[in-house]
Amino acid sequence: MSNLADSGQSDRATGVSAQSVESPKPVDSPPADRTPSDPGDTSSDEKSLTARHPRWHIRVRGLTKSFGQNRVLTGIDLDIERSKVNVVIGASGVGKSVLVKHFISLLRPDTGEVWVDGTNVFDLDTKELSAFRRKFGMVFQFAALFDSLTVEDNCAFPLREHTKKNKAEIKEIVRDRLSALGLDGTQDKYPGELSGGMRKRVGLARALVLEPEILIYDEPTTGLDPLATKNVDDMILSTSERFHVTSVVISHDMASVFRIADRISMLHDTRLLISGTVDMVRESGIDYVHRFITTSGVTGAFSQRKQT
Repeated sequence: MSNLADSGQSDRATGVSAQSVESPKPVDSPPADRTPSDPGDTSSDEKSLTARHPRWHIRVRGLTKSFGQNRVLTGIDLDIERSKVNVVIGASGVGKSVLVKHFISLLRPDTGEVWVDGTNVFDLDTKELSAFRRKFGMVFQFAALFDSLTVEDNCAFPLREHTKKNKAEIKEIVRDRLSALGLDGTQDKYPGELSGGMRKRVGLARALVLEPEILIYDEPTTGLDPLATKNVDDMILSTSERFHVTSVVISHDMASVFRIADRISMLHDTRLLISGTVDMVRESGIDYVHRFITTSGVTGAFSQRKQT
């Protein structure tokens, strides 16, 4: 999985390819121009794209992206629900990171639009885009901390770069975010002194210091043992509830997905195969969706969501 911070056509070299994983086409999949959606989905109201929608935070319409002759995404229509945990799943290399990079205009599509609170992100100029990206916080796959900086300095870095707050204000904000994530007393430690799970939490604390409205998690449980994975899942849920942020999680850890998701969207064969509530995905009857989930060995995951 490519790091979301890496923009441009480097995705071709990192294996983000709609054709890099050949999976059989779903037997019961819908027509290419129709993605299943839950009954409460109001995404068909195109007039609402230009205004802040009370339910949908990010709205993707007709998004198509290729790198040279390699088609990665085709005609994606997707709504990301406000203040909920929205999980994007699919096989390795199917284009999950490519899709999410468009949300903050790290990539531009061949065709299509991405609307955030009534703003088409591809209409923004450089100055406007810089301000717009403050809406987002990024939690990278391996935390992406500066090894030479302490935990406190890592978390303070965005505040020093993007605000005019004084040292005392920055110190207090960092302390508050670390405390909220159970990291009191780690301020003077270096990343190399922390466990994998703790580094993930420091990465989240850093993402939260600028008070983003939307948090993007890139494979947050990769490389973690089951107990550490559960801790990260709990962190995502508690952060969503405490800070009322919209969460977008890229994952193919099915056990984790069914613990945290409010909505699941699945990419397959360059298209959005299904997007809806957990129950809708569970009951979709789409053969490929069923095989993808059950092959991962979490057949009981449908009943374990958020029972913690």
